[in-house]
Amino acid sequence: MNMHKILIIVDMQNDFIDGALGTDDAVAIVDNASKKAAAFDGDIIVTYDTHNENYQKTQEGRKLPVEHCIKGTYGWQLNDKIKTALNGKTFLELEKPTFGSLILPKLIEDIRKDDELYIELIGLCTDICVVSNALLLKAAFPEADITVDSNCCAGVSKAKHEAALETMRSCQINVI
Repeated sequence: MNMHKILIIVDMQNDFIDGALGTDDAVAIVDNASKKAAAFDGDIIVTYDTHNENYQKTQEGRKLPVEHCIKGTYGWQLNDKIKTALNGKTFLELEKPTFGSLILPKLIEDIRKDDELYIELIGLCTDICVVSNALLLKAAFPEADITVDSNCCAGVSKAKHEAALETMRSCQINVI
């Protein structure tokens, strides 16, 4: 049986890197993530945290009252280095209104055929969207080889990044 390789680039958007919710740790992983994306040989899916003008009225907006990733804004757009890394590559894009995407497993199921799966996740934020999607994918594909590259991820803080990595290890997700 063939191994179908999929790279998921989670929310490498300007607002999470050096914008409204940006951090030095997020800035620091952009080059690693760009190199990984440029070198990856397999299918690539790029997710976008996507909110609308009514963000402040949503549950997330009430709990995190920082407008970010408003569709169509500069902050919503993919980081330029990631765009450059993907230049000339075919990839799927997925807008998601919340941390994890229930559409993502369906999308993977559509492209995988009957092959065994290797899924690698990189991106932001380790403790929110990366862990949410990794756990959803582990539930959807319990026999898949699911890996998170910790050098291509950053959390809200170093402590939360490490805690999320430990949670994923506990759920039999490979952390490299």
